[in-house]
Amino acid sequence: MKINKLAGMLLFLLPGALSGQEDLNAKLNMYVDKFNSQDNEAVINKIDNKNSATWMKDNIPLFACPDSAIEETYYFRWWSYRKHIKETPLGTIVTEFIEPVSHAGKYNSISCALGHHIYEGRWLRNSDFLKEYVDFFMYHADEGEKRPRFHQFSSWVPDALLAYYMVDDDKTYLLDRLQDLDKDYLKWEEERQLPSGMFWQHDVKDGMEESVSGGRHVENQRPTINSYMYANARALSTIAEMAGNDSLKRNYDVKAERLQALLLDSLWDKEDQFFKTRLENGELHSAREAIGFIPWGFHAVPDQRGYAEAWTQVIDTAGFKAPWGLTTAERREPTFRTRGSGHSCEWDGAIWPFASSQTLRGMANFLADYKHGKQITKADFYEAVQQYAASHVMDGKAYIGEYQDEVTGFWLKGDNPRSKFYNHSTFADVIIQDLIGFKPQLGNSFELKPLIPQEQWAYFTLQGVPYKNKSVDIYWDVDGTQYGKGKGLTVYVDDKRIAKSKKLKSIKVNLK
Repeated sequence: MKINKLAGMLLFLLPGALSGQEDLNAKLNMYVDKFNSQDNEAVINKIDNKNSATWMKDNIPLFACPDSAIEETYYFRWWSYRKHIKETPLGTIVTEFIEPVSHAGKYNSISCALGHHIYEGRWLRNSDFLKEYVDFFMYHADEGEKRPRFHQFSSWVPDALLAYYMVDDDKTYLLDRLQDLDKDYLKWEEERQLPSGMFWQHDVKDGMEESVSGGRHVENQRPTINSYMYANARALSTIAEMAGNDSLKRNYDVKAERLQALLLDSLWDKEDQFFKTRLENGELHSAREAIGFIPWGFHAVPDQRGYAEAWTQVIDTAGFKAPWGLTTAERREPTFRTRGSGHSCEWDGAIWPFASSQTLRGMANFLADYKHGKQITKADFYEAVQQYAASHVMDGKAYIGEYQDEVTGFWLKGDNPRSKFYNHSTFADVIIQDLIGFKPQLGNSFELKPLIPQEQWAYFTLQGVPYKNKSVDIYWDVDGTQYGKGKGLTVYVDDKRIAKSKKLKSIKVNLK
């Protein structure tokens, strides 16, 4: 979709890209001044608004592109993420709600979006606080609590920690946690695994209460937790191999292979060509929900044409495509948006950024890593990312809240202070890993698999990406006049050019 097709949604008022050699620090200052001027700063954690620009310059990869909504939202989400970094006596954490909420643990901690926070925060140059945050939940969050806090919600922490390691390169930290991550996986098996080998979860403990297929007290087999546990098993196999623990690696290889087979056999609806929730009575629920895309987000689906048909639903207006973004249930579902609005966190169709970022990751993986199936295109993905970016608005100002009306974009919690700066999803990670296509690797390399349509942008740049203790700069410049680095796609590592392509295409970059 071209920008003019979303003109009604683009309420951001900043001018377009600076011409010539852009001063990205000046661009950052411009955005931060705007965000600061619109904020009453009711809650201050580790970094206040006054110091936000300095923190961002020291930490985030700088970004520029011709799309004003995507560019502004990129800076807004980092500015907002910073608000949630909180020092506690038990280490630094990242909060989900900016205001205290009753269902949180100590220090307003909630584990629901922990995986999102790790994936997002790994792109910061000073990200060691994430290790304190993970350790808080692994070792301290449950102390003195009447109910579990780490397992209050489903989790993909081992997967996220491996993804973090591939950027941060701190092998010692990762291997030192292997034994406890193994114990934690076994605890999940004890708590949530059925005799069949599948996992069950209440929808509320998936962070997805009042869903079409679920319930706060029913024990359904859901694509969510089963995809997470598959990804965690794969990650633990890799970490065990890094540690030289062959027996543990084999153990998790077996777990992952078995769980993948069960997921495909138990949750795939061959008639509707979609992953669905299996109910307590053994039947598959009739509705397609966005959670059916999650298996692709963790590469749990084989590269086969039959499975690929599911992606036709993401561009179908009777499926998940709505004027304001991607819905959490298919729009043809008879009970779509019938469970109320704004009262109980309904996941029966409204747009949730949590789900949007997961669906976009699955969509990006499908386009970048799967050969079979042409059900969707880069243009479809770009349109979905653009809609997601443009949805970050309330009353003409940059905003991120809990969930939205799929037609009007109205935030369904209104201006409730608890929803302001809701840190329950990713955005920068979507731009960096998925749209620009920076794919971290275990070895001394990375891949670029950009999903920006060839003619969509005349230029973009992502500068200062921290990667394995080096700094990566990426430039796309159609005619070579924007950045003076030559025509096409150029990659620099520590200021040395190491890769170049005339076209915006996939390339493998070896660090030198």
